[in-house]
Amino acid sequence: MSAVTFHDFHSIPAPARIRLTRRGRMVFFGIPAMLLVAAFLSLAGFLNSPAKASDSQAQLQPPVAVSVTVQPGQSLWGIAGAAAPERDPRDVIAEIIELNDLRGGRIQPGQQLLVPAG
Repeated sequence: MSAVTFHDFHSIPAPARIRLTRRGRMVFFGIPAMLLVAAFLSLAGFLNSPAKASDSQAQLQPPVAVSVTVQPGQSLWGIAGAAAPERDPRDVIAEIIELNDLRGGRIQPGQQLLVPAG
């Protein structure tokens, strides 16, 4: 019997372990971390934008108003109560003052006022 031996003439040394410097670690871990944070913030913004869009849409529509002639003895409180009985009169008065650019909230008989419609 004969023994056969194999010699490995082409032995390849094991690859050296990669060693990252401090700067290399910052690049290797920092850039993916920044991309992940940016993706998260973008996603949060996209998910939150429909709610903001619906809020701004309601603010963009001007209130529908009707013209009312002030009668003798009428007050802003009475006009606001008649125009929108289901709403708080203080809110309606504030809208009347804003729509008509009233100074001091004084009105005169015969004056034309824009009043928010119910």
